[in-house]
This record gives sequence, structure tokens and C-alpha cells, in this order.
Amino acid sequence: MRSPSETPRIGRGWYVAAVLSAVVALGMCLLGWRQAALADKIGAHPVRVEGTVTQLPGGSGTYSAVSYQAAGQQRSAADLQLPQDAKVGDPVCLERAASDPGAVRICNQTYPQAAGVRLAQISVPVALLFCALCVLRIRRHHRRVAVRYGRGNQVIATVALATEALAEGMPAITQGKRSRRRHKAVRRAAR
Repeated sequence: MRSPSETPRIGRGWYVAAVLSAVVALGMCLLGWRQAALADKIGAHPVRVEGTVTQLPGGSGTYSAVSYQAAGQQRSAADLQLPQDAKVGDPVCLERAASDPGAVRICNQTYPQAAGVRLAQISVPVALLFCALCVLRIRRHHRRVAVRYGRGNQVIATVALATEALAEGMPAITQGKRSRRRHKAVRRAAR
């Protein structure tokens, strides 16, 4: 049981939740920024190539895969948004960036991985809102503790008492003289 003088504590979960939600928001921002940068790169100088569907999405851990020929090499792109009726082995129209053969998207689409952009658009505001709520809860707790226990006045009183003690107990610092305690100890040793 908590004693009346013990300071109430906020759980670590609030701190962890604030940090994790900030990390999620940052990660999703980077994902969305990367997709937008690839879309701009492809849109600047698109080159049409024909790809072949090599894998279809099949659950939460399996993504679609398309193989295509670019710059004399066989390449593969994953998690592209394929048409609904696509089958393994079907030809697919792709656009790749002239400067980067690895930047590829399905023809007539804006982003290479549109699902990642939609996920970023939804999760970033939610994560930022959750982070703000956690930070507000933590600040409210700290303010309540400060008001309840007079922490603001306690800091000022502590500084005032420390300054007063410094002026009285250590004249060597405040008045440019040696400490009186030291003189008394030397005199006793000399006797």
C-alpha cells in the first residue's frame, strides 16, 4: 500500500506507447515518402516494358511478384497492385524509370506500391494522434504531482537554502578567505 508521502507514479506503458507511436509515424512517413520519390522518378522519364506475373498474393505473408527485363538483366518487382483477374504467367504492362531500372510500377498507376501509400496515409495521423495523447497524459501527470507536492516551490526553496548555506558555511568561496574549519583542524594538530 502506498504511503501518503510517496509520490504517485505513472506507468512506463505511457512512455513506451508514446515512443512506439512516434516510431510508427516516422516509419510510415518514410514509406510514403519513398513511394512518392519512386513515382516521381518513374514519372520523369518512364520506359514501358512487359513483365510476367510469377507469383500472386496468397495471404498475409505472400506478395505478388512480377519479373521483367531491364538494362540487359532479368529483374523482379514485388507487391505491385496487379489486376484482379491476373494469373501466374500472364503478361503485365510495366513502367520503369529510365535512370533506375529497379523503380517500376504497373502502367497507368501513380505509385509502385499503392497499398503502402494508403497504409501510410491512414497510420501516420492515427500514430501521431496516439503519441500526442500519451504525451498529454504524461505532462498532466507531472503537473498534478508538481502541484500536489509543491515541486515548483520546492525547487526554488532548495536553491535558496543551498545559496544561504554556501554563504554561511564556506566563506573561502564567498569572501576570498580560507575556511575556518581548516584553521581549527591545523591548530589542534599543532598542539
